[in-house]
Order: sequence, then C-alpha cells, then structure tokens
Amino acid sequence: MTRKVLVVDDDAALREALAQTLELKDLDPVTAGSFVAAKDLITTGFDGVILSDIRMPGRDGFHLLDYVRSVDEDLPVILLTGEGDIPMAVKAMSGGAFGFLEKPCVTADLLAVLERALKTRRLVLENRDFKQRLEDGDPAARMLFGTSPLSEELRARVRAVAPTMAEVLVAGPAGSGISKVAEVIHLMSPRAQAPFVKSPSAELTTADFADLCLQAGDGSLFLDEISALSEALQYAVLEHIEQGGEPRLITGSTADLAELVAQGSFGADLYYRLEGMRVRIPALAERPGDIPVLFRLYVAQAAEQAGIEAPEISQEQLAALMAQDWPGNARSLMSAAMRFVLGMPDEVNATAELGLAEQLAQVERSLLIAALGRQNGRAAAAAEALKLPRKTFYDKLARYGIRPESYRR
Repeated sequence: MTRKVLVVDDDAALREALAQTLELKDLDPVTAGSFVAAKDLITTGFDGVILSDIRMPGRDGFHLLDYVRSVDEDLPVILLTGEGDIPMAVKAMSGGAFGFLEKPCVTADLLAVLERALKTRRLVLENRDFKQRLEDGDPAARMLFGTSPLSEELRARVRAVAPTMAEVLVAGPAGSGISKVAEVIHLMSPRAQAPFVKSPSAELTTADFADLCLQAGDGSLFLDEISALSEALQYAVLEHIEQGGEPRLITGSTADLAELVAQGSFGADLYYRLEGMRVRIPALAERPGDIPVLFRLYVAQAAEQAGIEAPEISQEQLAALMAQDWPGNARSLMSAAMRFVLGMPDEVNATAELGLAEQLAQVERSLLIAALGRQNGRAAAAAEALKLPRKTFYDKLARYGIRPESYRR
C-alpha cells in the first residue's frame, strides 16, 4: 500500500517538522519548497498524495491544485493555510481539493485526512492497473480474474491447452465459471474467428448433437455438464473424437467424473479421452485472496448496470467476505455484489457480526483450504507449507470437515 506524501511548503522549518511527524507515523514524506520544485514529481503515476501550503511566493497552493488536476484529476491534494476562512475553504474544495486544514492543525486530524486520501489513491491506481492489464492482455487476462497463484496457474493451463486443438474437459465446482473458461479456450485457439456453440448435455439426443456440430462448423462446441449425457450419446461423442471430426469439442463438468466411472454411470473410454486435456477451476475457498479483487470488479459492474455510483467497500467488509466459504463461487459472489450495490449487503455484514473466535475460525478454515489447493490436495505438503505438525494439521482438517482429496486436480 502506498504511504508516500509530497509535502510542499516554502517554510523550511515547518516543512521539515511536518515530514518528521509523518515519518513517525510510518508515512513516507517527500519534501519540496515550492511549486517549481514539486512540479516534476507530479505525474499520473505518482503513487502517493500531496500536502501543500496555500500561501507561497510565486505559484501558490491554488495554482498547484489546478496543475495537479490538469495532470491527474484523481490525485488527492490536501491544502494547508495559516489564514483560513470560509471563502478560502470553499475555493479549495470547489477547486477539487481532497481536504482543507488550518495551520497549526491537530496531528490526529491531519493523519485522518491523509489516511483517507492514501486509501483513495491506492484504489484509483489498483483500478487503473487492472483496466490496463485487461486492455493489454490476451483473453485469459481479460476474462479470467484473480491475482492468486492458483488463478495464474489456471490462466497458464488455459493458454497451454487452447492452441492444441485437442478435446478439453473443464472441471470445477458449481458457479465457478466453467462456460466462461471454455469460451476463453476457444478465443485463444486458432479457431477463434469460427463459431462457439454451447449446449447443456441433459436430454440431448444424437440428432441434437449432429445438429450442434453443424452449427459449430470448424469452430468449437461446448457441452456443459457432460455427466448428464445418455449412454448412447456418450458413444456418439467418443466416436466424434476418435474420428477427429469438426468441430473441436470442449466439455464441462461440476461432477466428479472419475467417481461416476467407478460407479459405472459414465463411460471410462470417454472419460480418459477427455481427462488428457483437463482444466481445473479452483474454488473461491481455495483462493480467498482473490475475493477482494473479484468483489470490487463485480461491484463496479453491478453499479454500472444499475446506473448508480458504486458504494465504498471497507477493509472490514472485504475481510468478512474472505472469511466465508462461497459454495456458489463466483456466481454467488457476483450476486452478493449486486445486493451490496442495491443496499442489501447481507453477506458483507454477516461475518462482521460474529465474535472474534468465530471470525478467526473461519479465517483459519480458509487458510487450510487455500494451502490444500496450492499443494494439489497433498495434506503433508500443505502442513509443511503452513509450518504445522502433521498431527495438528490433520486435527484441524477433522475439526472443519475438510477432505484433502476434494482439492486434487
């Protein structure tokens, strides 16, 4: 998190006193004695905020404010004056100042304004970086969100299988975005300009399958929830794959197909053909660090759809979201974001109302699941990564009802 504060004041003694005060509060002051000295530091990429005196020889604080607004209107400027009055305060705020304080100001008041400004700046820069990565990136970067190692691994896997043109199985829990991942695979393949046709597998007939193949042509056909395919259609799909026919086949499943094969309800031959190019989507519970990124994105999207301004999301609210399991994954987080935008933040407030012990337990459970996800369900490796004795680790798994095999991929 950025902690930089550009302090602009022509009074050297006051400037250094302010810098010392900020340093003692773990801030990172950079000082300048005039607008001219500060000008070169004021850029769209400046990762801090500005604290400036108004009364300065030559170019004053209002001139500095105007210049900052012309360079980056989202860069917070807090103005200080020893001659404060109501007209001056009105001029400062109407000019776009983030805050206005009268010297000598109470340290607590100054720090409170600076902390709000720094938080605002951090969010602005994060959003800009996120949008830039979306604009610059490939479909995997633009459409598959998250900054965790598991999300990076997912994008890498998609990039690896997409150009092969082999059939693909996209597996993941309910609500994790299987259809979207299938579409990204298509968009990153040599057939990106050809049709992408998708269909549920339930109640699909061999005639329907043949018709879908015609619609997809030399593009991609996505069959969702292939565990619902009839036995006859499983043979038809397997024959299509073995003959190397068009279109390319991408399948999706929230069910454990290996278990269905063991039960005799899904064909082993088809399963093993699909399993070779398997893309697994990790559950949100395995990557709680992605929840703030995704929630902010969904809130912004929901606010845009509703035509209203996006509400501010506090760190406490994000912590409450991260402490939850989200069995509905991205889909349920998206619904929660919509409710939050519309003033019904049930999930956001639910965990915050729990006692400390309950909140810590939920966070601990999330960390255990995340460790298992990173270690491909290998309990011993997850225990080592968390620096826990194996017995302690297994005791915690039992306490929270966590099964390591559920996180193997």
